[in-house]
Amino acid sequence: MSWRIGVDIGGTFTDVALVEEAGGRIAIAKVSTTPRDLAAGVMTALKTALRDNEVAADSVSFLSHATTVVTNALLESKGARTALISTRGFRDLLELRRSARSDLYDLFQDPPDVLVPRHLRLEITERLDAQGEVVTPLAEDEIDGVIEELRGAEVEAVAISFLYSFLNDAHEARVAERLRAALPDIPIFVSHEVLPEIREFERASTTAVCAYVGPILASYLERIAEAVDDLGLPGLRVMASSGGVLEVAEVLRMPAMAVESGPAAGVVAAAAAGRQLGEPNLLSFDMGGTTAKASLIENGAIETTSEYEVGGTGNVGRWLHGTGHPIRVPVIDLAEVSAGGGSIAWIDPGGALKVGPRSAGAEPGPVCYGAGGTEPTVTDADLVLGYLDPGHLLGGGLAVDIEAARAAIHEKLAGPMGISVEDAALGVVNVVNNAMAEALRIVSVARGHDAREFALIAFGGAGPVHAVALADELDVPRVIVPPIAGGFSALGLVATDLRRDYARTFYTRLSTADLAALEAGFAEIEASARAMLADTGVDEARWRIERHADLRYPRQAYELTVPLPEGAISPEALAALAVEFHAKHKVTYGHSNPEEDVQMVNIRLSAIGELDQIDVGAPGAGADTLGRRSLVFPGHGAVVAEIHRRETMAPDQVVAGPAVLQALDCTTVVPPGWRATADDAGFVVMEREL
Repeated sequence: MSWRIGVDIGGTFTDVALVEEAGGRIAIAKVSTTPRDLAAGVMTALKTALRDNEVAADSVSFLSHATTVVTNALLESKGARTALISTRGFRDLLELRRSARSDLYDLFQDPPDVLVPRHLRLEITERLDAQGEVVTPLAEDEIDGVIEELRGAEVEAVAISFLYSFLNDAHEARVAERLRAALPDIPIFVSHEVLPEIREFERASTTAVCAYVGPILASYLERIAEAVDDLGLPGLRVMASSGGVLEVAEVLRMPAMAVESGPAAGVVAAAAAGRQLGEPNLLSFDMGGTTAKASLIENGAIETTSEYEVGGTGNVGRWLHGTGHPIRVPVIDLAEVSAGGGSIAWIDPGGALKVGPRSAGAEPGPVCYGAGGTEPTVTDADLVLGYLDPGHLLGGGLAVDIEAARAAIHEKLAGPMGISVEDAALGVVNVVNNAMAEALRIVSVARGHDAREFALIAFGGAGPVHAVALADELDVPRVIVPPIAGGFSALGLVATDLRRDYARTFYTRLSTADLAALEAGFAEIEASARAMLADTGVDEARWRIERHADLRYPRQAYELTVPLPEGAISPEALAALAVEFHAKHKVTYGHSNPEEDVQMVNIRLSAIGELDQIDVGAPGAGADTLGRRSLVFPGHGAVVAEIHRRETMAPDQVVAGPAVLQALDCTTVVPPGWRATADDAGFVVMEREL
């Protein structure tokens, strides 16, 4: 018997999913996240999962991990002491950013902290022009002085980003060579190795992000890898933000690729569930302890973007519009909001009820957990409204205090607003639901998609509690709750492939492109990609190479990524590429101009090592009613609902709302007017009553 294991760190719990490869049998373990020492929580979770499920270490064939280390370091401004070396005159690039800055006109919005303080931003005399030709030779005699400054400043990492180095890397490569020889213990990240693409600020920012988080990520992963080896488990792999797993060494070469590691795993799991169920069009909704994430899957394909920012205000996503740290790496297109079970509810100076962005997290957690929390959270509100069972969280392993939750909501919310505790709790749920519905709109309606043509797949510890309310808000016809929904992101870690994405600038119009030069550009990238795949041990017969291009209309300042047709690059292939671009532009922005020429900016290549796909299942055995309790719903007031054990729902069993389906990992709420049906793999589908 062979097992795959995935470990995902959440804001409140660390989840481990175990999947038996032959039959798809699944199991889950949840332990509290340890924010002060994430690695300790991961190892505790792994040991608990192996012990409780009687899985021997030598029967594990695959181990994958999703980490929040990179994101946390950026959001909390707790990265390494980093220096940036730039072309003389360009040391302030990270601070000047771009001219299109929404924060210039927003009196209540602060830009993120600059990752590298000005005294650690050093300059070297050199200059290339826009064609990559040398205008000012590299001043070799200045390098020794820079090395001494770096030593004196006791930096922990160095980023190098020169003007137009994506066209000619000679100057950057020489400085990097000298620094690596003189400072062998300090990681050096060079922009032409990290991101050989046009746009100076984004390239410098991505390189600086890699340097800023690199030492922290290296220390963390090395510690985990060593502990994993001591347990006798296979080599650790890490989920990348593009939706594939990578060897540890590859992630450390490009730490920015791990910025949305955990959320990416959830979307991968959702797409895998869609394949299994024959549901190609899905809205993925993941609500955990601190955030809620939404993504769109169309025709089984996951949307990715390279326009992504991590903000200094606790936000991540492609919609920050210049208020975060840009990272130009492929990231699954997610909308993420500060709305989780641990999000704190509060009243602003104007008397309005707010939820988030602050979260109680794992320490101290919601008030009802009795671990020191004093401010009411979404979980406290769900408990007061009857959605959660005080005696059943984590199968009864997590004791909760409903009276403490009621008291906190009364003191902080209901009393000041002059309303009942139940009405205040309903207000909290309505506010957080509105925020999460907006995230779903961002990835669907705002991108030209009709949400009514998609099913909503809901997971995360809190997702199935709130899913139907969101479906009602967007008029989505069907909600799917997968097996082990509370640890579904961990399941995604074992349902993916090995994947590494590459890019470089190739600037041309499709109508006049040099086909041989374009083919040579892809061939150069592909050589690196094949070398990477060879190191993974995946059989060459299972390698897959995908080519894409970033395209735009002339004079536009933004691009869309479009896949190239398979086969050799030919005039016909580029014509088909243009047609695909016009269609995507129409869907994305509502208009297109097929008569206009199309400009290529970057070429991209994805190297994929395919792993065996798995189907999952946790079928039930028959009805198991746990009793009844009162639940409060908007527009219905208090109603009596039947409580069922989710794990024992039999295939084709129908449960009419109002009802609650309780499981070890999460709770599913079926409101009045909806019904839930289980299938033979343990998926629950909720639809409106006819």
